[in-house]
Amino acid sequence: MTQTFWLTASVLILLALCFIVAPLVFHRSGRRAALDLRNQNLLAYRSRLAELDRELEAGTLDQESYQQLRDELIGSLTDDVPDADRGMLDSPNMMKGGRSARVVVLACLIAIPAAAVFFYERWGYMGELEQFLTMQEMAASDGDRRGQMQGLAEQLREKLEASPGNTDGWAMLGRTYMTLEQYPDAAWAFERLAESIEEDPQREATAWGLSAQALFFQSEGQPGGEVQRAIENARAINPDEVNSLGLLGITAFSQQQYEDALNYWERILEVAPDHPQVASIRQGIEEAYQRLGQEMPTTEMPSTAGSADGQGSAGVLVKVEIDPAFADDIADDTALFVFARPVDATGGAPLAVARLTAGQLPAVVRLDDRNAMSPQARISDAESVRVQARLSRSGNAMPQAGDWQGQIDEPVVVQENAGAASEPVTLVIDTQLTN
Repeated sequence: MTQTFWLTASVLILLALCFIVAPLVFHRSGRRAALDLRNQNLLAYRSRLAELDRELEAGTLDQESYQQLRDELIGSLTDDVPDADRGMLDSPNMMKGGRSARVVVLACLIAIPAAAVFFYERWGYMGELEQFLTMQEMAASDGDRRGQMQGLAEQLREKLEASPGNTDGWAMLGRTYMTLEQYPDAAWAFERLAESIEEDPQREATAWGLSAQALFFQSEGQPGGEVQRAIENARAINPDEVNSLGLLGITAFSQQQYEDALNYWERILEVAPDHPQVASIRQGIEEAYQRLGQEMPTTEMPSTAGSADGQGSAGVLVKVEIDPAFADDIADDTALFVFARPVDATGGAPLAVARLTAGQLPAVVRLDDRNAMSPQARISDAESVRVQARLSRSGNAMPQAGDWQGQIDEPVVVQENAGAASEPVTLVIDTQLTN
């Protein structure tokens, strides 16, 4: 990218030099031809004048005839060689003028490129240009170019650290790290974005909300200290920052605090009715009302796609069981997490997660967009998913020694109508983690 810029700049500099050098070179050539012709006229004039002088001395011409012929000779010379040029032709500065032209050409060849580079480096926008070109190439990258995206992200990061004023660059770097599932790096980039736009409180709050979202993904849905810090920073600036409200709603729902979840999610619809994931938020609200055993107030909330039993909601239906060998070792209040992950993911946040307790098993669990951890990562956007369940002694979704786990080895196809009428796939928790 930089090489292309300098190649283009070099071509433009050469074109500029042509406008300076060409007149000097071609004007000099034409001038030389004109000088040669005029020199010949002067030589003929001097030769003829000398001949008239000799004839006058020899007596072959009288004074009157001599003066008449001399005046005619001077007149013809005036027509061929103007007085100003005649004086110049006799001047020794003519040779100096030729040398001066060569000096000007040489000076231009050296000074113009050097000055262009110097002043551009001093007052130009090379850093911003490099960032912009890197951002363009990153925007053109797709999932099949993950390795290239990684390299471009590192290039952009280096440029932003050297020139941190590019807010669009920080935003793109954060989104790229999210795509690459490098959630700590994404959170760091969004925090740098927040620091660079402190004069814009709304955008600063959004940047902190995005940082909280990245940290939430890193912790697999656990609202730890770093997540809480980012949420508090966002809501201290804007209490209605939608990313933070969404995370608080998900956390409350997973902890069976359905009324709190409703407060957060319904607030999103009040402050951002055009939210891009409004359908998923409404489904979550509907589910929360169902868990509370209440009817959703239709006068306050437009109906969502799909019925209460999940018809029309794309997802998977899973029947979770415990291997009888472990059944007596697990307390009924042990937290149960059921995850749906992208097929090609080796880690990171799941597309959907449901939380129950061991005492509810065996149970049929529906994983759809109402269980999404982020509006940007939904199970309905996937063709198939990997399903996993974990019983956690600590209540933390992060795997720890002593937890019990099970998974379905083959990818499970996401169905458009993953409701009660669908046939669930069976997942057996049959392994205890040792490390």
